[in-house]
Parts: sequence; C-alpha cells; structure tokens
Amino acid sequence: MYEPIFALFCERVKESIQAGTFAKLTLAKTMGDNEIKNIYFRLVLNEDNSFSISLTTRYKTEEIESIHTLDEALLVLGTYIKNPFLTALLFTTDNDVTFKVNKKNAGSIIEQPPTFKNASPVMLEMIEKGIV
Repeated sequence: MYEPIFALFCERVKESIQAGTFAKLTLAKTMGDNEIKNIYFRLVLNEDNSFSISLTTRYKTEEIESIHTLDEALLVLGTYIKNPFLTALLFTTDNDVTFKVNKKNAGSIIEQPPTFKNASPVMLEMIEKGIV
C-alpha cells in the first residue's frame, strides 16, 4: 500500500517548509481523462505573520482556490492520490522529491537534483520575518 510512503512524503513537505527550502508542490499525472487537471500547493502569508496553504485545483474549465492549514492541505492532497493523481512533486532548493503510486498500489519516493535555485517568494518572506 502507498499510504506509509505518502506519509513520508508529507513529512518531507513539512521539513522543507521548516527548513526554508520549499519552492513548489503540485499533483500531476491523472489516471484517464478527468475534469481535474492538476492541483497546486502554495504558501500564503497571513496578516498575523502566520502562514496558510493555498490549494488551487485546476479543472478543464475553471480553477478553484481554497485556503487550509498545512495539516489540512496535506490531508486534502491525500484524498486525491489514486483519485485521480498518481504523482506528487515537491520542489525544494535541496532536491526535487517525487512521490509515485504504481498499478500495484505501491508508493515510491524518488529524489533528483533541484529544479529551483530559490525557495518560493513567500517562503523567502517567511524566512526574512522569522516565521520559520
């Protein structure tokens, strides 16, 4: 089953935010033809110097944005694994971390050199303000 591996992936997301290396996260590679195309996970800085997560769900005809706590956002992402997404991509300044589910329902994590040299602008602002 993929769930324990996805839990490890979620820990990597949290660690990247705590370490100030978070750049971007997206769900991709759907099974079959779906209305939903992808989901983007972004940091949002709140007025009280806390942060939230913006989940932008992109459909064929529209985009819907919702705001969550970090834990809520990761739970929401989990509901989309295998329904319909097979891949979650975490981009950090240290490395790119890819979570995949195969046809046998097994999860895996693959690490590659980083795509992004800089953390997301909101992540950089959070570091500057001492939030992380």
